[in-house]
Amino acid sequence: MNSIAFQNDLVGIQDELLRFAYKLTADREEANDLLQETSLKALDNKDKYMPDTNFKGWIYTIMRNIFINNYRKVVRDQTFVDQTDQLYHLNLPRDTAFESTEAAYDLKEMHRIVNTLPREYKLPFSMHVAGFKYREIAEKLNLPLGTVKSRIFFTRKKLQQDLKDFV
Repeated sequence: MNSIAFQNDLVGIQDELLRFAYKLTADREEANDLLQETSLKALDNKDKYMPDTNFKGWIYTIMRNIFINNYRKVVRDQTFVDQTDQLYHLNLPRDTAFESTEAAYDLKEMHRIVNTLPREYKLPFSMHVAGFKYREIAEKLNLPLGTVKSRIFFTRKKLQQDLKDFV
């Protein structure tokens, strides 16, 4: 496919790509940014496109991959890592005001409640908070998947019940 045909095909599906970008982002400006980034990436990599293959599918894949990579970057940038002795990893935005005395007290109270739990509840919950999937926790602890889910659910409920005065 020559350069002009490639560009014409790319311009021809801009409206469809914008709709897809809006479905992914649910924000008009972010959708426009995603469309622009996708178009630039496609133009930079037009030599990698194989003629007589699904052009639309190729472009959609580029857009989806850019969206996923951007999402992962945002999540990684907003992850708070607790450096306490228990080494819990909490997926919380940095701007949650953990620097305030009240918020620090809430975090200490949460750790106190979790630490009062028996090890069979504390360990799966800590792994889940650290980002492990239920299946991974079940495999590592050699437990049935349902047991892992119920223990994490029980721990969440206990935290909600014990921290209801702090909310």
